[in-house]
Amino acid sequence: MMSTRRVHLMPALALGSVAALLAACGGGSSAPPTTSAEPATPPASSPAAPTSGPSPTGAPLKVVAAFYPLQFAAQQVGGAAVEVVNLTPPGAEPHDLELTAQDVALIGEADLIVYIPGFQPALDEAIAQEAADRSLDVLTAIPDQLEGHDDHDHGDEDHGDEDHGDEDHGDEDHGDEDHGDEDHGDEDHGSEMGIDPHVWLNPLNMGIIGGEIASRLAELAPEGADSFATGAATLEQQMQSLNDEWAAGTAQCTNRLLVVSHEAFGYLAAQYDLTQVGISGLSPEAEPSPAKVAEVVDLVEAEGVSTIYFETLVDPRIAEVVASETGAQTLVLDPLEGLVEGATGDYVTIMQANLANVQAGNGCT
Repeated sequence: MMSTRRVHLMPALALGSVAALLAACGGGSSAPPTTSAEPATPPASSPAAPTSGPSPTGAPLKVVAAFYPLQFAAQQVGGAAVEVVNLTPPGAEPHDLELTAQDVALIGEADLIVYIPGFQPALDEAIAQEAADRSLDVLTAIPDQLEGHDDHDHGDEDHGDEDHGDEDHGDEDHGDEDHGDEDHGDEDHGSEMGIDPHVWLNPLNMGIIGGEIASRLAELAPEGADSFATGAATLEQQMQSLNDEWAAGTAQCTNRLLVVSHEAFGYLAAQYDLTQVGISGLSPEAEPSPAKVAEVVDLVEAEGVSTIYFETLVDPRIAEVVASETGAQTLVLDPLEGLVEGATGDYVTIMQANLANVQAGNGCT
């Protein structure tokens, strides 16, 4: 449903250069980004090994995961008792998933399909036709879900004590509020997207997802229930440790604004008392208007933001536009929607690399 957005422009901003740069961006792309700042190297880690031992059912259960974080969770929980197939190959943007005949056949034959509805419409359709009774919607168990939208108007937010036109962020509570996709009173949001699907970027939600997968696998193979419960408990403990690292590592930050290329980081921001500012909305393919870019440029300059974050599977040029206009640097913040080709890390090490970059980019200790 489309509606009219209110746009707040800084009075003295020269929009010509912004428009010219934006025009050069073109549409979205899944081409590997060209970085203007190297991503942090993932710290050494000992990723949790999937539960070892023979499959309790003899033949492994066939699990289809929609994209990487769900594959990771299923493998950690199921171990040798499951054979997990990820529908989104390395290097591909999961939003753009198009199913082949072979993919549809896999879905039809799978014992369990783990997915998030609305994130990959082609998969939703295939599940409805082929496997409605064998699917697990992981959103059903996640508390405190965030609303999402394609156009985010920051016009009425207050990001400090300064008055930026009509913005008023002074009384904003950064405690337990929804920072990523909060409701700004009567402001008009374009194309509503429903629930923000990026729940996995809060590590504690990954622990919840693991528990849900364990329960469904135990229904399919009751003799393996203890093994699945052990795998889920190990994953939950690992996610708690990762959460503790993030909480400690972002306890004190010079700036708590997280300026990102698209609004994938609402759950991460809310969990660690950061405030997400997206140049684009939830969909990485949605190209922002020059006025929207100008609005973000205004905010970056007014609040002294030093870093603009871009992603691994999405063209970085829109982040580079804002960085060029403001003199900010760019760093990677990986939404973990998928792995890049040739990646050697996993969910844990990539989230640790994300933490290192946020600490560097936002002055956190």
